[in-house]
Amino acid sequence: MIDPSTILVAQGTEGGGAALDQVAVMTGAAVVVGAVLLWVAYLHRTRRITWLQRLADFSGRIMNRPGWVALPIAMFLATILTAFLGFIWDVSLHVGNGRDAGPLANPAHYFILVGLFFLFMAGMLAVILPLDEKPGRAAVKITRDWYAPVGGILIAGAGLYALIGFPLDDIWHRLFGQDVTLWGPTHLMLIGGAGLSLIGVLVLELEGRYNRPEPERADGRMLWAVQAFAFGGLVIGLSVFGVEFDFGVEQFRLVLQPMLIVFAATIALISARLTLGPLSALVLVAFAFGVRFIVAILVGSGFDAPRNVFPLYLGAAIVVELLAVAPLIRRPLWWGALTGLGVATVGIWLESWWIERVFVNPWVGGMWPELLAMAVPVGVAGGVIGAMLGTVLRGEALPKPAVRRTLVVAAVVIAAAATANGLIIRVPENASATVTLTDADPEQGGRMVTADIRLTPADLIGSDPEWVQILSWQGGIGEDSPGHGLVVDRLRRVADDHFVSTRPVPVHGTWKTVLRVQDGRMQSALPIFMPLDPGIGATEVPATATFTRPFVEEISVLQRERSFDHPSWLIGLASLVVLACSLALIAAMSWGAARVNDRYLAAGRTPGDKATAET
Repeated sequence: MIDPSTILVAQGTEGGGAALDQVAVMTGAAVVVGAVLLWVAYLHRTRRITWLQRLADFSGRIMNRPGWVALPIAMFLATILTAFLGFIWDVSLHVGNGRDAGPLANPAHYFILVGLFFLFMAGMLAVILPLDEKPGRAAVKITRDWYAPVGGILIAGAGLYALIGFPLDDIWHRLFGQDVTLWGPTHLMLIGGAGLSLIGVLVLELEGRYNRPEPERADGRMLWAVQAFAFGGLVIGLSVFGVEFDFGVEQFRLVLQPMLIVFAATIALISARLTLGPLSALVLVAFAFGVRFIVAILVGSGFDAPRNVFPLYLGAAIVVELLAVAPLIRRPLWWGALTGLGVATVGIWLESWWIERVFVNPWVGGMWPELLAMAVPVGVAGGVIGAMLGTVLRGEALPKPAVRRTLVVAAVVIAAAATANGLIIRVPENASATVTLTDADPEQGGRMVTADIRLTPADLIGSDPEWVQILSWQGGIGEDSPGHGLVVDRLRRVADDHFVSTRPVPVHGTWKTVLRVQDGRMQSALPIFMPLDPGIGATEVPATATFTRPFVEEISVLQRERSFDHPSWLIGLASLVVLACSLALIAAMSWGAARVNDRYLAAGRTPGDKATAET
């Protein structure tokens, strides 16, 4: 038997942050680019250049929005997809290759950095552009004569939050090693900031509608498409939290996936339906599908990386559109709660058909009671939040401040409680597996095997487990690698304690091949083959013909580069800091939307009223 402590040895020189020369290069580049942008902003604010204002005015004439809205939104929409492409490519590279040699060695990082940097620039552009005007009644005073639109501040804040995640990610890896998981705290900063920035875009566009230069000029299809683009981006942005499930390498319990789908669908689709009108939910689903499909094909085929699938959201969109014909829609919060309930039940049931056909792990019958217990409260809470966002974007009054604050806090608590429940796992004691490997015909020159597996104790797995599978990953991407660096074999059950392979899996080179089980809250794994990794001081775990090994905590196998030498309270403290920052960003988004709503409605303004000079 293999001692679990030999699977990961804390000593090593790799996997603990970027090399200092790469840190110096990235820091220097950021300083230079930042200095240039600050200089351009200074020249504009002191009226020493005019080209930036002319460009903004040109964009404003096309969109019938103030320049401080039109140009930033155009920049944002042109770059957010760049960041998304880089993000999916980056996840795919980690799935197929493992850890980076450094941030500059990963080509996907350039796409992410450029996209996030321009995201931040778009927000700052909205902040610096207004010169001789107060940009609307909700504008925030910066200096005596400088006001900034709320949406610009929100976009810049979300972009800065995401960008800060990059240097903090390096610090995190220096402390705790390479935790190759999407749900690392600093990784959540990157994707959370980018995803929530779409709310800032919608708020900024609303401020532009309140201050249209030509109010008598009706918004055409282009402006509707811009709004739909932003909402579609919100669908995609909120869905990226579940991307590990899309690749089939989820390191968390399967019951979290439907909850995440409900969370994204209720907030984005309900708010969009209230704002954009009939059939808009279906349009957004089609848009999100198109973007995800193109990116998946580009990464999977164009870059020869592991392919990913994605949630369809069609069931949720159908529920939203059907319930939108009910008279209850005239009371948006109640309608949002009811629609959220429908999405979390009927909608998620319809989504399960898609999951069963295209995803690695279908939602088994045994998980549905817990699935509904988590998804229903999140769906109702997300529906209320989506309805409040849609109410703001329609220019209608929100509930009283005390009520809406209570609703937002309650929604955050409900989502946090459901997530915390999904993170609870149990590692079985005195459990093991006896594995017999049979060599298969080699593919691409490496050893391939099939497995015959017997579990101990015999009742370790119930009748309907979420998965019993062999995962082989990080074997290197490209045409010469089976599955482009990722192979997942869902084992066939012969008896209660007996499982066999359905396809060969690799046990050579840099492949990491593990047996994984999840049944309810029981989640564990054991190594079948782990390569020698001197960079982190890890010994080889050989794939002998027959062996018996204990089940261990899955994180110790899948996150082999992670260091557990530091006290657990340090990880907890770092995670709490990130959580506090995330809550602050959510609070800022809520504040911004409410401020715009309150300031304009108090003045009797509706979206499209003639813009007036604010003093």
